[in-house]
Amino acid sequence: MERTIVHCDLDTFFVSVERLINSDLIGKPVLIGGSSDRGVVASCSYEARKYGIHSAMPMRLARQLCPEAVLVRGDHDLYSKYSDIVTEIIEDKIPVVEKASIDEHYLDMTGMDRFFGSWQLTQELRKTIIKETGLPISFGFSKNKTVSKIATGEAKPCGERKIDEGTERNFLAPLSIRKIPGIGEKTYPLLRNMGISQILTLQQMDVITMRKVLGENGVSIWNKANGIDNNAVIPFSQQKSMSKETTFEQDTIDMDILRRTMLSMVDELAFDLRRDGRLTSCVTVKLRYSNFDTHTMQTKLPFTSSERVISEKVMQLFEKLYSRRMLIRLIGVKFSNLIAGGYQADLFNDTLEDIRLSEAMDRIRIRYGHDSVLRGFALPNL
Repeated sequence: MERTIVHCDLDTFFVSVERLINSDLIGKPVLIGGSSDRGVVASCSYEARKYGIHSAMPMRLARQLCPEAVLVRGDHDLYSKYSDIVTEIIEDKIPVVEKASIDEHYLDMTGMDRFFGSWQLTQELRKTIIKETGLPISFGFSKNKTVSKIATGEAKPCGERKIDEGTERNFLAPLSIRKIPGIGEKTYPLLRNMGISQILTLQQMDVITMRKVLGENGVSIWNKANGIDNNAVIPFSQQKSMSKETTFEQDTIDMDILRRTMLSMVDELAFDLRRDGRLTSCVTVKLRYSNFDTHTMQTKLPFTSSERVISEKVMQLFEKLYSRRMLIRLIGVKFSNLIAGGYQADLFNDTLEDIRLSEAMDRIRIRYGHDSVLRGFALPNL
């Protein structure tokens, strides 16, 4: 049975939610993100993109490019609320759904043609989401995740695109190599220096050559350029939790040791999130006292993989939980309610320097291991 995969993406999601709350923003260039000059753009409207503005751009530069743009601080709790509403609408109608990020979903509609047309159902679902939420959304429809995601990009803003079986290579051929998921800041210049700008050129290349130039990533890119992608849609409900615990050699009430231990665990878990392409929206702190009494407390937070955001929540939980002033035997931190996603930093609060530091540390850790580089708060007292 040929697979049928749908990718859907809420257009300029943060901006669209803000426009539901404040209609005066409609038609205006809007910037969402940190308000300081050292902040970065979390999202921007299509009107702002005309000036060359894009997400993760320094806010100072964005405001120089478009001085008349309206700056909105952003409310991730509100965005998470609307994201959950959209997810509920989709899951009510589609049995296999993967929430890829706060504004993206993959739908596996394989076999649903037995009952009704999958494409017709996709169109009706899109109309339902727009009607019930007021949010613009675009859909891509094909036999795999890569082609559907690229089709969604071509359907924007607020459109839909169906790629029939057997036409994948023809659809992809004239597009820029930038359209292929996985071609980023390093790979794109390398391919351009080789004279490759269109996907068609990648399709004409030998896969062995791609492996020689880019290793296994080159094989992956070649497959995507040829419309080949066997990755499955992973249902949201299958996401698991991750946690770390430390049992002290000697029970302690040393607040500096407790703080450093918790923050070190958060730092390592947040790295694991980003490495695996996941986000968390629930954090739990666990304490076990010297008499073996064990207590836990958890809190919700907007989907994130930012150690700074999570650390603040963890410390708040610890202050509420640690009320007995007894010696502590064990301490633990747990992330749950995980979803796939690449929201690597808190674009509403982190500065560009924070984001670049986190990305640089992640690259070092991926290559040499987590302990190859540590943040200051994780270092022991000297």
